[in-house]
Amino acid sequence: MIVRISGEGQYDLADGDAERLNELEKAVIAAVEAGDESAYRSSFSALLDHVRAGGRELGEDELEGSDVILPPPDTSLQEAAGEFTGEGLIPD
Repeated sequence: MIVRISGEGQYDLADGDAERLNELEKAVIAAVEAGDESAYRSSFSALLDHVRAGGRELGEDELEGSDVILPPPDTSLQEAAGEFTGEGLIPD
């Protein structure tokens, strides 16, 4: 599974990571829906950290089509409200 963090790069994660990514994304969605800035920052950081730690960063010459595109790390809670919705970014 290829995950892009906008403005940062692409990471190749094992397909088995999809379930954990969904769990992490659900925490981000809950924080966004609650308007909880602290929970949003924490859960979004955990999601990004999981992608970075669990995936192999692709080199610039290895660009692949992304299965998932996450917003940039500096995305505000207000901006995230348009990105993280009940439908989710990560396909089931």
